[in-house]
Amino acid sequence: MYRRQKSLVLKGSSSALYNNLSALPLPAKQLTYFATVQGGTVHLLSASADGLSVSHRQLQAKEGSLAAGTSILTQAAWCVLPSRSLLVVTSQKGIQMYEADGSIMVYWHALDASESSPGQAVFARGIAATGQRFVCVGTSLGCVLVFDIPCKGTNITLSEVLEEHRSAITDIASPCPGCGLECGTLIDLVTADDAGALCAWRSGEEFQLVSKIPASGCPCSSVKLWNGVIMAGYGNGQIRLYEAAGGTLRAEVAAHARWIYALDLAPLSGKLLSGAEDSFVTVWGLTCNPDTEDIEIKHCQTECLTDTQICGARFCDPEGSTFAVTGYDLSEIIRYVQL
Repeated sequence: MYRRQKSLVLKGSSSALYNNLSALPLPAKQLTYFATVQGGTVHLLSASADGLSVSHRQLQAKEGSLAAGTSILTQAAWCVLPSRSLLVVTSQKGIQMYEADGSIMVYWHALDASESSPGQAVFARGIAATGQRFVCVGTSLGCVLVFDIPCKGTNITLSEVLEEHRSAITDIASPCPGCGLECGTLIDLVTADDAGALCAWRSGEEFQLVSKIPASGCPCSSVKLWNGVIMAGYGNGQIRLYEAAGGTLRAEVAAHARWIYALDLAPLSGKLLSGAEDSFVTVWGLTCNPDTEDIEIKHCQTECLTDTQICGARFCDPEGSTFAVTGYDLSEIIRYVQL
């Protein structure tokens, strides 16, 4: 069972965006970093486990020579690679990468609005690190931009563009660090789009498409990848589990009454977290039988945040013993701890 703990107060609130909460645990410092987006601002917090020590910072991201206030931010997330961690921020203008604490911008990539159709929105959305050195970011054109990240410095390059999707990218996922199984040997990346299509990729000198799950007509707002299984949350409130290598549907749950906005996974325990417009956040338990390849999903606990459109939900540690939630126009991050 989880119990609600002291909330972390934001100097603002959160926008109604998919996956609008990111968490970076720092065990050595006994801190957790949190990031959520509102308009042209990224709210950054560092908090101790008991919530008594909290540090606030508002990042007004720069886009070239322009302030981000002239553009709407769409997501902020930490990308953890073996050699370094970066805070990646996406917007209508482009992609910015910062040192993990948000203190220094190390890279800026502008989106080319000329490639879009008249009246089509241009933005970046969907962020994930994969492999030893890649950060992948999705765009409204359905492209996935693959950036090659050096061990240090600012010599970041756009190494490849993946163009399999036909609708705007909604989310990107890679195998969770520390899952303990060979889930990353075949599938390194999963991408999702507004039409509900999913693509599974293998990285290398060039990324290769391994499998594709056709569009279902319902947006897939959030995806996770664990032990060769894709977990996908949809606008109709369903969670579906697919075999990543072949795209076979293995399980389906009517998880929420309204649009799912966020999924997260605790890789060491197999717990899945879902948050939706219906004001509910739910913890699920996943088990995989290696002999029969059966996948089971069971309900563990549900919490209701009354009159709150949940837009972000994240575990704060690999075991899933704590998680955090935020919602549209909510001026706090609500935390839960397992008893």
